[in-house]
Amino acid sequence: MGKPFEGVIGRTFADSVPWWPPKPTAPRGAPNVVVVLLDDVGYAQLGCYGSDIATPTFDRLAADGLRYANFHTTALCSPTRAALLTGRNHHAGGMGRIVEFASGFPGYDTDMPPEHGYLSQILLAEHYATFAVGKWHLTPAHELAVGGPRDHWPLRKGFERFYGFMAGETDQYHPELIHDSHQVPPPRRPEEGYHLTEDLVDRSISYLKDLRAYDPDKPFFLWFTPGACHAPHQAPAAFIEPYRGRFDGGWDHWREEVFARQIASGLLPAGTELSARPSWVPAWDDLSADERRLYARMMEVYAGFLTHTDAEVGRLLSFVERLGELDDTVVVLMSDNGASAEGGAGGSFNEMYFFNFVPESLQENLRRIDDLGTPRAGNHYPWGWAWAGNTPLKRFKRDTHEGGVCDPLIVHWPAGIGRPGETRHQYVHAVDLLPTLLEVIGIAAPERIDGFEQAPFDGVSFAATLTEGSAPSAHTTQYYEMLGSRALYHDGWKAVVYHPPAAIVYDGSDARRSFDDDVWELYHVAEDFSECRDLATEHPDKLAELQQLWWSEAARNQVLPLNNEPGRYADVRFVRERYVYHPPISPIPEAMAPNLRRRPYRILAALDAGGDGPLDGVIVCHGSHTGGYALFVKDRRLHVVHNVLGATEHRVVAEVELPRGPVLARLEFTPGERTSGTVALFHDDLPVGTGVLASTTPFTFGFAPFCVGAQPSGPICADLVGRAELPDGVLDCVVIEVAGDPVRSPAAAERAARAMQ
Repeated sequence: MGKPFEGVIGRTFADSVPWWPPKPTAPRGAPNVVVVLLDDVGYAQLGCYGSDIATPTFDRLAADGLRYANFHTTALCSPTRAALLTGRNHHAGGMGRIVEFASGFPGYDTDMPPEHGYLSQILLAEHYATFAVGKWHLTPAHELAVGGPRDHWPLRKGFERFYGFMAGETDQYHPELIHDSHQVPPPRRPEEGYHLTEDLVDRSISYLKDLRAYDPDKPFFLWFTPGACHAPHQAPAAFIEPYRGRFDGGWDHWREEVFARQIASGLLPAGTELSARPSWVPAWDDLSADERRLYARMMEVYAGFLTHTDAEVGRLLSFVERLGELDDTVVVLMSDNGASAEGGAGGSFNEMYFFNFVPESLQENLRRIDDLGTPRAGNHYPWGWAWAGNTPLKRFKRDTHEGGVCDPLIVHWPAGIGRPGETRHQYVHAVDLLPTLLEVIGIAAPERIDGFEQAPFDGVSFAATLTEGSAPSAHTTQYYEMLGSRALYHDGWKAVVYHPPAAIVYDGSDARRSFDDDVWELYHVAEDFSECRDLATEHPDKLAELQQLWWSEAARNQVLPLNNEPGRYADVRFVRERYVYHPPISPIPEAMAPNLRRRPYRILAALDAGGDGPLDGVIVCHGSHTGGYALFVKDRRLHVVHNVLGATEHRVVAEVELPRGPVLARLEFTPGERTSGTVALFHDDLPVGTGVLASTTPFTFGFAPFCVGAQPSGPICADLVGRAELPDGVLDCVVIEVAGDPVRSPAAAERAARAMQ
């Protein structure tokens, strides 16, 4: 029942007194909260962290707020987002890896329990308006299809509005967008000036305008998480061109200059050394002229992407300032992990090369150099720039050395910070954000959310550091594990070991080696921030102590069993041998789509080809300009196209036009011994075409979805422009039947990729 009526009800209005229950409000003086979570931005890539990349918005936030020098994440995006929003360790919530790498163990099933309530749920109950805009990446892969459950979608986790994308990345020009709980197309096309980051800022501002039109005082929580600067690195040319020639000196020289600025600004603790260049990163001077030209251009594109992101965040915060609310808004800006090495040793015009374990092609990259940053590419820089982007630290995203887990963090709150412009050196972890925000807002952690008793936080508040630079580090112990690599931080000491993930090796390490054969390193990071002086042989007792503490924390947080094979024990509950689709349907993410790679399959499409007029459009497709396949009609003829990693196209075309009226179009694919297969096309039972096609991308099409009757992403081939929809009434039903074992694991994909070479 609602609150008892406190007015008077007489026989008429004359002897009655109306009463309204008081309007629920947030705690008195509660500030707004804006969290800006950047993606794959390294420790040294913001101007205020030593970079020469232009980030004036972020630099102003640091100058008027606080710059944290010792902030840590989990090394990957989904786990860090889980830690930030719940205040609990990532394995403890089942988010030991990204959602695409779920496996059937409690620490890795990506099914975050209701006992780990979100910050958004807490603030919503305290009468905040709650908005999530941008990348989500917290929904189990089997829930990503629109026709499935939405238990882990933003609107079920305390957010009142959502606009963005659900997966780990998306094309900045052809994004897969969700508005609240339904899919929507981008509002404009790339040729009309569309870019995702600008769209996300537009939507955020519209939410704030609507809120203030309704209530001038209600505080808001905006979780703003652009795709930037995750690959593909794409930005308007006007932001890229000013960097022309700026990185010609190479990553070694750039890194030394960044380190000097970091020291001069007081970012790094006294005594910090610049870690050495690892053997698997070539010296810039040893590269060929073509390699230097290409790699410098790739960094120019990344820099333009970051500067564009900074400008758009500036536009968002300018609107908050226009509302007169910036001073009393807690703005938290950070990155979710270190700079990414997923461009491989040589970078790529198409990052899908790396994820499909296909070596980058210098010749192909050079041929496509003018496409970098545009809708025609899906580019990523080489890992030499990622190494430099984490200056002065070791390694990259995914690794548990500091280059993977130590990231920028800026807190801006003029009304609540004592001495702005200072640097904080206390150890802080992603799990600490939620308890910190609750403390500064003045909210107690709820005992229950939606009827579920809440688990204790693993994080601890660092609110004391907002006003007191000498406050001690409250977070004293933290384990790390990511894809087999491990670390344990405790009271200024850190034990760490790199164990290569299967099929993703930088330094020649054996990914098949036993975890028992790993060699741990030991660093006194309180005095050796960049992990340059391994003390394992000098302090074996300390190393043994931290190793034992790691095993204890691993057991407590559901880290076990150790596994460095991301695709092993993948969720196969939703894999079928027969799929039936009645178009139109919403695009389907890869995890729920038919897996046709190197398997016998057939596609049957019930068509009504109509009269004598033209007929063009997609029957089924999966992928984008970065790689995929399509069965489509062009000039009334069936076409099959295999786009291999955006570099080559192979096709088979029917020899005759579709007959008028109803027809059952059929495609049958029989894999060959290596990487090719035979395609046969039929109208009913009449053979109309055959040919040999190269197999498609061996492991993943990435963010691009599967679709029936349309093409939502970038064009899979030159014949398919825009959505390439078939006219209404032409396509009645599609049946896909598959046989054999699908290529699921990275190890199997690597074998398939080798066969393609």
